[in-house]
Amino acid sequence: MLQTKHLLTIALATITFISWAQKKPLDHSTYDTWQSITNPDISSSGSYIYYSISPQEGDVTTEFKTKKNQLITRIPRGYHVTLTHDEKFLISLIKPLFQEIRTAKIKKKKPEEMPKDSLAVFDITTKNTLKFNNIKNYKVAREFRHNLAFIQEIEIPATKDTLSAADKKSKKSEKENRLVLYNLSTGDTLQFRNVENYLFSDDETYLIWNKKTAEKDSSDADGLYLYNIAARQLKKISAGRGTYKNFTFDDASRQLVFLADKTPAKSLRKDFNLYYYTPNLDTAIIIASKTSSTIPNNWHISGDAGLSFSENGEKCYFGLAPIPQIKDTTLVEFEHAKVDIWHWQDDYLMTQQLANLKRDQSASYPAVFHIAQKRIVPLLDDTFNRISFTDSGNEEWGLATTDLGNRIAGQWQGYTLNDIYAVSTQTGSNIPVKTKWNGSSFLAPSGQHIILFNRAEGNWSSYNISTAETIPLTQDIATSFTNEQNDVPARPGAYGIAAWSTDMQGVYIYDRYDIWYFSFDGKQRQLITKGFGRNNKITLRLIEFKENDPRAKTVTIDPQAKLFLSSFNERSKQNGIFQLDLKKGDLKEIIQSPFTFRQFAANKKKDQIIYTKENYNQSPDLYLTKDFNNETKLSAINPQQEQYNWGTAELVKWETPSGKAAEGILYKPENFDPTKKYPIIAYFYETLTEGLYTYQAPAPTPSRLNISFFVSNGYLVFAPDIRYDNGHPGRSAEEYINSGMQFLAQEFPWIDANKMGIQGQSWGGYQVAHLITRTNVYTAAWAGAPVVNMTSAYGGIRWQSGMSRQFQYENLQSRIGHSLWDNKDLYIENSPLFFLDRVTTPVAIMHNDQDGAVPWYQGIEMFTALRRLGKPSWLLNYNGDGHNLMERQNRKDIQIRQLQFFDHFLKGKPAASWISKGVPATKKGIDWGLTIEND
Repeated sequence: MLQTKHLLTIALATITFISWAQKKPLDHSTYDTWQSITNPDISSSGSYIYYSISPQEGDVTTEFKTKKNQLITRIPRGYHVTLTHDEKFLISLIKPLFQEIRTAKIKKKKPEEMPKDSLAVFDITTKNTLKFNNIKNYKVAREFRHNLAFIQEIEIPATKDTLSAADKKSKKSEKENRLVLYNLSTGDTLQFRNVENYLFSDDETYLIWNKKTAEKDSSDADGLYLYNIAARQLKKISAGRGTYKNFTFDDASRQLVFLADKTPAKSLRKDFNLYYYTPNLDTAIIIASKTSSTIPNNWHISGDAGLSFSENGEKCYFGLAPIPQIKDTTLVEFEHAKVDIWHWQDDYLMTQQLANLKRDQSASYPAVFHIAQKRIVPLLDDTFNRISFTDSGNEEWGLATTDLGNRIAGQWQGYTLNDIYAVSTQTGSNIPVKTKWNGSSFLAPSGQHIILFNRAEGNWSSYNISTAETIPLTQDIATSFTNEQNDVPARPGAYGIAAWSTDMQGVYIYDRYDIWYFSFDGKQRQLITKGFGRNNKITLRLIEFKENDPRAKTVTIDPQAKLFLSSFNERSKQNGIFQLDLKKGDLKEIIQSPFTFRQFAANKKKDQIIYTKENYNQSPDLYLTKDFNNETKLSAINPQQEQYNWGTAELVKWETPSGKAAEGILYKPENFDPTKKYPIIAYFYETLTEGLYTYQAPAPTPSRLNISFFVSNGYLVFAPDIRYDNGHPGRSAEEYINSGMQFLAQEFPWIDANKMGIQGQSWGGYQVAHLITRTNVYTAAWAGAPVVNMTSAYGGIRWQSGMSRQFQYENLQSRIGHSLWDNKDLYIENSPLFFLDRVTTPVAIMHNDQDGAVPWYQGIEMFTALRRLGKPSWLLNYNGDGHNLMERQNRKDIQIRQLQFFDHFLKGKPAASWISKGVPATKKGIDWGLTIEND
């Protein structure tokens, strides 16, 4: 029997080896069909689940199921899915076929000529589907039960009388936007012509829209219309041509406000007014305009601000803005200079001003209209940065901040000091709370307290607005509430607020591992997770579930509730789920496993929960559970993975030369054979081991290493964590990356120490550039968007935001901790440019001409220096692309080149022509240089 058992073991091992041998490696044709779960949701009752299965490129599919995992319907190309409040109908837009859109793009169709969406209405009871074509959009009420509205583009054949000579020749027809109101129960439809914008009231009582006809139309039909759906009554509540926008009902659907500008269409200056309507009015009335008595001089009603009511319907919030100067259109443009004037005392660099120009031109500052008193209260002027109100908007106080007078220092600090104020929505007056505050501030849901985090001291406190008293919350607690792993020069930030108590008496705050409760008066404090997290090195965090209430923006916790918490074990890197019973004070572990859990959603009672679960080997599928003790698998995406040589991920630990504990992830192919030698590539950024149990889909990446793809193709991949010493980021990278690779090469004979490569993007690209100036152990290197000269990059611009890069070096990721003039030596030590003469490693550089984070001349500096020194190097510039590649065709291209590059230098395969010869400008767009030249 024992002999039989041994034979069986050998046979099984042989079968397993053969199955591995038969599995093929991933190739570049596999990307598009790899799928992911997107937009998962569950019905309020918990009876239905719906989600989309999205390929990387191609047609999405939406599935609608019961909680017993019975498929009810599948909607090809379905998206933007909505379930009626009574759960009887499912609504979905349907995209045109991917190939149809692709063909239209190839033919360079205009936007209005592109294929249009369709709309599907699925009856859950009868299983019948009704479809409408040429749909622009659809809307439903928040309490969606019976009625659906959508804009349908209708083609109207023009009559001979209305056709121009050119149109008669082309037989051109007109297109019109029709608003269709469809009753789901009866199937009845109503159509309204030339509709631009529309909205339901929350309770589905009203549908409002504005009509916009062609300029030549003389019917006087333009204006705003309100339709009472049940009564079937249509009323024009505002007349005239113009721009109507931001239709907003109060919570009871009894009051309506909107913005309208009725100046001529060609007017350079818009003049919006705030209108108000209730059913007892004949027409909407203006309640705020630039001539209103309390509106500041030379200010007007902002057309760019949102509108909202307080929950009790007593206040309407809107925006004001300075009236902008109008450009003189009579000036001859070519006779006037075009120049940017930079001033050393400007609040913001000119580049920031230009990057934020549209935002600044549309900036608005809040005001309140008190409905009963018919009174306008401006709240802020243009010296303030932001203001926040309670979710209900009922409360008197708002929280406002301004960094006026402190903005210039943001250039090198990366943050600005703020003055904090409590602002009264009743009077517009403000109370100074803190000045020159380095930290954060949060308005409590009650509107009576402000919670403050002092970054300089690392403590939390509570400010009572009515008494002007600041109450310490965490100052005398030994536990740190700031980032204990902070390794940048800036002071560590907070772990944050978990939630607020529903009784409005306190706040829940995170430390590194646990959750604490503090009453606003400072008299009560409780470590609600009992220190379990810190004692076991497990980070516990509240799992938040989306609410249907649009006012529920703030997360609250009932002190008597049972909560689900996510967990992360720092030692094992496993993730899990805990349940915390606040009433009993019990914390119970439900799951601690080698998986990652994401995309949580729950029904109203929170007794049916969906989530995705993944690890390196298992694609993130969707699951359903009541309590996380048992689960039902709802999806099975990417079955094709079984056909490919996949891999494994394992945690590796070692000690650095200076005695520091270090760890990283080692990825190995599924068909790993310890008797063979494998090339290895180190991929790094800062810390990556928290992703040990994360799925790595084979996808064309923005420039980072495509881990699963390289592993499938016979590479080992190593992802080490790096901990940094301020002032010496390059040396820190050496400490961890080099020692990790050396440890692996010495510990495991199956690693080919002569075939080791490195790859990194952005900060990782900098570290690649640094490492090859300090060691010759790497056979090939790939650096994406690297900084190589910290002296020039320090004075550079992040072109996307317009910000100076100085703050990165003095306070954040680049970790120098000094200005260039305070410590030039550190900038030179950490600048690979000055040491590129030491390089022996062939290196490919990617740096794109529209990089908005790292100036692309950094890549040019690196390449031209290496070229001058006669070092093998290549520079890829994907024209018009950014810091991380955004265009999919470019992502696909770089994956091909990365594999060709490492295959050539680490596996000895023949070089592609772009490696051996390059691609001259005369062949750009003709020959991509991807041909492999066999010896």
